Amino acid sequence: MTRFSTLLARAAAAILLGSMLVLAGCHRGSTKDQVRTADMKNQFDTVLQAYKNGQFIVDGAVLSALDTGSHFAYLKDQGRLPKTVLLERSDDSKIRKQHLQYMARLQLDYGFTVYYDDGGTLKKISVVDTKARDLEDYKATPKAEAPPPQQHY
Repeated sequence: MTRFSTLLARAAAAILLGSMLVLAGCHRGSTKDQVRTADMKNQFDTVLQAYKNGQFIVDGAVLSALDTGSHFAYLKDQGRLPKTVLLERSDDSKIRKQHLQYMARLQLDYGFTVYYDDGGTLKKISVVDTKARDLEDYKATPKAEAPPPQQHY
């Protein structure tokens, strides 16, 4: 009789342990940093839009990455630095790798959390996974100058 009860207890413990492992395997935490954009858009302190050539639209103005960094430096000096920032696409440009790298740099420099809209799903920018890029000023492509007039002798 005692042998049957210990065998039953061990089997129950094995089933319990196996079910815990299966449940732990199902929940790896991979969706913790993803939320639907429409549900959370109003929850952010600041919303930026990606613009052409690594620029950003901040409060309706087109700023280079360096100027965007200066904007956040000003907010820090005023004591109004946001805790969460949302980066979304603009009508003129989608979010590019360059935008994410600039935002990773700003996240490192100022300590706020940056999320970006990836096809209707919010994703958190991971500073570990995204290489932070030094902030640069916008440099327009130089227009071709007219060649100097030729002198024929």
